[in-house]
Amino acid sequence: MERDAVEAGDDRPGPEEAERREDGAGAGRGTGITALSLPYQVVVAVALAVVGVFACVHLAMVFLHVAPSNTLTQRHGQAVDDWIYPEFEQNWKLFAPNPLQQNLSVEVRAEIAGEGGELRTTDWIDLTAQDITAIRYNPIPSHSQQNELRRAVDFYRSSHSDDNRPNGLRGRLSERYIHRIALLRLDSDPSLHGSDVRRIQLRTVTRPVPAPGWSTEKTDATPSHRDLPWWRVTDADRPAGTDRSRTEAGR
Repeated sequence: MERDAVEAGDDRPGPEEAERREDGAGAGRGTGITALSLPYQVVVAVALAVVGVFACVHLAMVFLHVAPSNTLTQRHGQAVDDWIYPEFEQNWKLFAPNPLQQNLSVEVRAEIAGEGGELRTTDWIDLTAQDITAIRYNPIPSHSQQNELRRAVDFYRSSHSDDNRPNGLRGRLSERYIHRIALLRLDSDPSLHGSDVRRIQLRTVTRPVPAPGWSTEKTDATPSHRDLPWWRVTDADRPAGTDRSRTEAGR
């Protein structure tokens, strides 16, 4: 039979020849990006270039942010800050020789007008505890949940004297900022939503972190309070969508 096939001019390749041809065809098709058609190769190359440029720019901005003051940061410091804050903020608290030893909470209470015009004052509401509840068991908490309230308090404390007097325009801006945050939090509280809030008051509560059980250090865990002045709420301060018909009379 084999002799008849050869005599008949059968040119079908044998097993070894077929394997060599398949290897040659596979090598011709290429692998990875080269296996794609030309338009797809261009798209992938452009995407990789964009990612590479972004990575380089980000690393450069982070380096300038954490580097000592230099000509570039003095000239383009605002651009670096705009890139870093708030999502890519860098700090060295993990390596600080004196780690924080106090827990700071922010509380708020409100003076609310009833239907008959009578005023009542709510209990203190712990805004920090609300943030902690929202963060706990959340694998990817938002940046505002983690830092908005803390940064607002830091902003206020750094721009006011010990008797709560603002240090210029920056101090007055910090007042408006923290008051707006508190008012939004009150409006989102189911028990107070839609209430006629006339005034609000904030306070900070500082609680020293107690020493661990194995330590002989004696720590006074008594909390200290700093009450901020009462703040009168105007219609312009209320969250969008609330009743704007309230007047300043009676406030």
